[in-house]
Amino acid sequence: MPGTILIIPIGDVEADLTAGLAQELETVLRYPVAVGEPVPIPGEGYDPYRRQYRGEFMLAALRAIPGPAERILGLVDVDCYALGLNFIFGQATLRGREAFVALPRLRPAFYGLPDDPALFRQRVLKEAVHELGHTWGLGHCPDPQCVMHFSNTLHDTDVKGAAFCSRCRRNLPL
Repeated sequence: MPGTILIIPIGDVEADLTAGLAQELETVLRYPVAVGEPVPIPGEGYDPYRRQYRGEFMLAALRAIPGPAERILGLVDVDCYALGLNFIFGQATLRGREAFVALPRLRPAFYGLPDDPALFRQRVLKEAVHELGHTWGLGHCPDPQCVMHFSNTLHDTDVKGAAFCSRCRRNLPL
């Protein structure tokens, strides 16, 4: 659908997570959101030495999805990295159509802490909005409470909100 954000599970992702994120994104962004059919995890992106997947392969898999969706947001439940970084919470094509969020490091259990489903979903929402912001041309924001602030750690993600600051909102082409 034109003017729609399409959420695509990459590999196995909980259906209730994608459906819940679709509702939350519609509320936060005031944009129509739909959930599409899953695509396989691109095996060629796996680095056995690091035991992680390269994010650029996730973006390539999303780029290959045909259709009129304005934005495609992938969710993948594998640990990812980008060249020069130890890990990433997500990645996007700046001013492009595709972005994704890597779920494992957003879960408290990844760090040996008790599960906290509400905190996990909040982190997923923030990272999804952040990566979509990059697709609309936004860079990182110096305001630590803006969703476009760079998250080097989970603390950074937890401190920031799910909304754009006034400066970033002015620069959105929405």
